Amino acid sequence: MNVRRLIPTTALAGAVALGLVSLSACAGTSDAADGGNGGKLDVVASFYPMQYLAEQIGGGHVAVETLTKPGVEPHDLELKPKQIGALGEADVILYLKGIQPAVDEAITQAGVKNTVDAATLTKLEAHGTSTGHDHGHGEEGHEHADEHGAEEGHEGHDHGSEAGADPHVWLDPVKYAEVAKGVGSAFEKADPDHAADYKKNTDALVKKLGDLDTEFETGLKNTATRTFITTHSAFGYLAERYHLDQEGISGLDPESEPSPARMKELQEVAAKDKVSTIFFETLASDKTAKTLAGDTGLKTDVLDPLEGITDKSRGGDYVEVMRSNLTALKKALGAK
Repeated sequence: MNVRRLIPTTALAGAVALGLVSLSACAGTSDAADGGNGGKLDVVASFYPMQYLAEQIGGGHVAVETLTKPGVEPHDLELKPKQIGALGEADVILYLKGIQPAVDEAITQAGVKNTVDAATLTKLEAHGTSTGHDHGHGEEGHEHADEHGAEEGHEGHDHGSEAGADPHVWLDPVKYAEVAKGVGSAFEKADPDHAADYKKNTDALVKKLGDLDTEFETGLKNTATRTFITTHSAFGYLAERYHLDQEGISGLDPESEPSPARMKELQEVAAKDKVSTIFFETLASDKTAKTLAGDTGLKTDVLDPLEGITDKSRGGDYVEVMRSNLTALKKALGAK
């Protein structure tokens, strides 16, 4: 059995609309009042990054249900008939279009009106196996990000397409804050009676994410190297934000196996850029990372893509796990 099927993992490649908020026509009024949640807004989140936004922004006014339970890989999620039926009853749905095909299909079938596509709330970019800022590497095949507007490339890309838009925007606190603002506005429209609270909660979350951004900017300002190697290319936005170079063993597709040529290239990169650590995902198989580390005499450590929170996560919520990621990056990069 592939261990990746049992764990939260990074999202798939492809042109992905970072999120879509679907709102029922009478959300916050008769639908919410008639539900079994004491008048709360019924929110369905596809997986953890959307769940966190819903809980932080909604506060006590929402009842959040997550389609992807802890320990389940988001991409392989298969919805039960009961879950599909419940989608049509939701007041708000938050999900990542293109990440979970079963969810995308169910949302379409649910036909919930007044939809708002959160992909328009931030800019999506294309990331390959090498992302971030070029610091004179000069190796052939480095694919630095091509920028795409949120309206570009939503469809026609699959899991293995490195040319498509990278969906991992939640790993960049600045982009995640942009999405949070849009979700907050959507909640305000869905439930105008509590609009002031949603606005207040959104502002608080945006400030929290802003503080996190400052911690990363400060913590990664002066390092011995700017390059980090990870099992696959989940951290492209984070690398660009903080002027780092991400080298992915695999591409955006977490299931793909690296070629011998790629492994050889990474050995050269590690030596040239004084890389000390090979990162792998939380709870994921570290076989490939250990193979490369063994070949290069390097250490291994965890860099969490934050697709889910389990009892083995280094932290209890998004901010805590991101801070753990920062600590790991500072150690690996030789922060001063």
